[in-house]
Amino acid sequence: MNLQNQTILVTGGAGFLGGHIVEELQQAGCTQVISIRSSDYDLRQASDVSKVFQFYRPDVVIHAAAVVGGIGANRNRPGEFFYDNAVMGLHVIEAARRYRTGKLVVLGTVCAYPKFASVPFSEDDLWNGYPEETNAPYGIAKKSLLVQCQTYRQQFGLNAIYVIPVNLYGPRDHFDLETSHVIPALIRKCVEAQERGASSLELWGDGSATREFIFVRDAARAIVLATRLYEKSDPVNIGTGQEISIADLARLIADLTNFRGEFHWDSSKPNGQPRRCLDISRAQREFGFRASTELREGLSETIAWYRSSRQTIGAS
Repeated sequence: MNLQNQTILVTGGAGFLGGHIVEELQQAGCTQVISIRSSDYDLRQASDVSKVFQFYRPDVVIHAAAVVGGIGANRNRPGEFFYDNAVMGLHVIEAARRYRTGKLVVLGTVCAYPKFASVPFSEDDLWNGYPEETNAPYGIAKKSLLVQCQTYRQQFGLNAIYVIPVNLYGPRDHFDLETSHVIPALIRKCVEAQERGASSLELWGDGSATREFIFVRDAARAIVLATRLYEKSDPVNIGTGQEISIADLARLIADLTNFRGEFHWDSSKPNGQPRRCLDISRAQREFGFRASTELREGLSETIAWYRSSRQTIGAS
């Protein structure tokens, strides 16, 4: 698909990943990119979703809007995470069918994989068990949208694809300690501890869990590539194929932020899923995607952005 002459709607286009998707499309020469935010349209309301599709008549829709957060946020707001993510997706996919959208791209989540999935996670194993309990409501809500995409393709001919990004990080991430994911939380904690000369820092879990991370611009590039080139109903992973333990990640961020203190691990707090690492061969095979940003490089850029932008993101 030649995207340059298409009207492209990005839901959540003012968000962390959505904003980078919009920029990636614009850099690719797309001049008709529409970004909508929750303050303008509430995608939980079918009437608002219909207004969006009626007014803009998009040729392509990338559904990046989501309610997301780290382990703490998922534990505190499981009903909200389930309902909001499920109902937004249900309305957007149904509107894409009714308004005959040419291409629909729905973003899933690595949280949809079974808690004890074989590593690396293959897309074929997505249904082989229940997700990790702390983020299962979010993961199941997003996974239900895969079923909707596949059944709408089968019954109505909707050209819908489903991509599964692994954990994201990068500039413009969310650094609120109550809701943020692990990398922005570690960056903020280490920066603040270094500035006040703290000798130690308390972290959740025991550090043994592993995660895979992809720099947000790499993820945006992958999603735009999939929008252009991928046409199948099978879900496709977006990642780097490399995992790191939370303990090693914390030490790396401490080194990059010049925090020289010790970590005290609170093992009464949950680790989350024991391991996360994706099989990325399908994305490489189907649309030639390979991540290009090394973790240390991406973390350095993210830390620099955080330090320079703290006044605007509410950090002390």
